[in-house]
Amino acid sequence: MKIHNNIKPVDLKKDIERLWELSGRKILLIRNEYDPAKGSPVFTRGGKYTTRGWTEWTQGFQFGGEIIQFDATGEKRFLEMGRESTLKLMAPHITHIGVHDHGFNNVSTYGALRRLYTEGKIESCEWERAFYDLALKCTGAVQAMRWTKTACGRGFVYSFNGPHSLFVDTIRSMRALAISHQLGHALFSEHDEKISLLERTLQHIDTTSRYNIYYDEGRDSYDKRGRTVHEAVFNTNDGQFRCPSSQQGFSPFTTWTRGLAWAICGFAEQLEFLEIIDDKELESSGGRELLETMMLKAARATCDFYIENTSLDGIPYWDTGAPGLQQMGDYTKFAADPYNDHEPVDSSAAAIAAQGLLRLGRLLSGRGQTEDGDRYWQAGLTVSRTLLGEPYVSSDEGHQGLLLHSVYHRPNGWDHIPDGEKIPCNESSMWGDYHMRELALYLWRIVNEAPYYTFFNGTKNKI
Repeated sequence: MKIHNNIKPVDLKKDIERLWELSGRKILLIRNEYDPAKGSPVFTRGGKYTTRGWTEWTQGFQFGGEIIQFDATGEKRFLEMGRESTLKLMAPHITHIGVHDHGFNNVSTYGALRRLYTEGKIESCEWERAFYDLALKCTGAVQAMRWTKTACGRGFVYSFNGPHSLFVDTIRSMRALAISHQLGHALFSEHDEKISLLERTLQHIDTTSRYNIYYDEGRDSYDKRGRTVHEAVFNTNDGQFRCPSSQQGFSPFTTWTRGLAWAICGFAEQLEFLEIIDDKELESSGGRELLETMMLKAARATCDFYIENTSLDGIPYWDTGAPGLQQMGDYTKFAADPYNDHEPVDSSAAAIAAQGLLRLGRLLSGRGQTEDGDRYWQAGLTVSRTLLGEPYVSSDEGHQGLLLHSVYHRPNGWDHIPDGEKIPCNESSMWGDYHMRELALYLWRIVNEAPYYTFFNGTKNKI
């Protein structure tokens, strides 16, 4: 991608204002037209949200998007939508032992509401505050129960595929464990064994960095620095790593770009979280220097890979090894084409990655590493500017989606291909819309010199 070094957040202000206007319309359109009896809205077909049975991992994005809309605009109707739905519908997600998505569903809803009252943006009574705190304490502990020990003495929160499976996505669910820990909670097991949620957070991140990220260190014949693998497979009898795998990418030896984006965003925000933790709390996990070195290595590698293997305007195709890309020449030298005949782009990956690029850039610049910090920051702004314009933000009044050209599961053929096209395009996803709103909120607060946005605002400490 070509990084534009002259972009400033304020330059995007009008585009972000337009996004909030369109976003509000989309939220109301879904509320008026979508039948919730069908299940959580997942992705669009012909501009209308549909569901897809796998796990209910997108409901928190729907209600969380409504809460973000209030956060940005102050329109209370969106707050009431998100708050009421969280109260009525999100409880099963807190105690759901079958998924790795607690950080998606519950931090996006209960966590967002808690953050808003600690920031003084909403009023709440003592019992409501206690309700949010209890929900967040529980979700972190329940998520931490899905634990597989590895042969090296660490472990990971396993995916819905089972105890053998470490997904790169799950690094973003570490938000649930982190907040629960910050609220003073722990997981208790047999014989009242107390398990630190912070230690499990850091172990999971470390295991992800070791087995889901490549560093050009001879791991296998396809070891290229910054490449990610969607799933790492372990032998659950002895905890040994067995092989890479992929559920949604083209192959275990190519890079599914949404998985890459989860890593970029997850490592960057956990580096920010680490800054508010006392050194003493980190000693049992190896200490600050060891942990930061590990996270920075992974964050830099994945960000660099994204920059080097993405289209000129910062939008990735769905997998860097997708077979049709060979028919497109060097796609990194041209702006992404959502309407090409060979392989779809994934705008949702771009929205997730942009936030991670911005966070890592800000963190490094704050530590005096301005050259690298500026590079990642400006890369994040470059991607953001592209996403905020055509053909990515949907202005079609009948289309329920906000961010166009998102892809769900290309190998399974789940994504809609419009008449006259050869690849999926023109459709949206609930996670893509949510992360576009979250990216816009991140920038909106910077433009308006508001408190810096993190998932852990208002816990024990503030960044």
